[in-house]
Amino acid sequence: MPATYFTTHASPLGELTLVASEEGLCGLYFTDHSPAPERKAWKRDNGTRFRFDAARAWLDTWFAGSRPRRLPRLSISKGTPFQRRVWEVLQTIPQGKTTTYGDIARAIGSPRAIRAVGAAVGRNPLSLFIPCHRVIGRDGTLTGYAGGLQRKTWLLEHEGVSLTT
Repeated sequence: MPATYFTTHASPLGELTLVASEEGLCGLYFTDHSPAPERKAWKRDNGTRFRFDAARAWLDTWFAGSRPRRLPRLSISKGTPFQRRVWEVLQTIPQGKTTTYGDIARAIGSPRAIRAVGAAVGRNPLSLFIPCHRVIGRDGTLTGYAGGLQRKTWLLEHEGVSLTT
């Protein structure tokens, strides 16, 4: 079984845990992430292999208000085929824009699978890199977010999304 490594990174939203395998970055989690990730086989990375450098640089650039040039190498191989289709659509949502669960269901060719899309969005292991915070309810309301609605609000406002209350 390939090793899975982790490190932490400070952010305006609190400490983030970054997780990587040899395939690439496979997790980004908040301290109170829900659902909490399974951590039992993770090894702390002591920084000698530079496996998290690209992710750290991307996050620092993004939090500073700029658009990073390129995502670090991501690995979404642990998702089901359905989840991976949903996560691929999430990656197409432009910064500063939002979409709905129904829009994603239609984009993957399963217009009636709105609840399943919601479940897949909720299982996104790469928050921020795969921008699930850009998904809102059909009526424009903010819906659940693994990092909490307060963080989702912050992220959308950071990207310039105008939220109505």
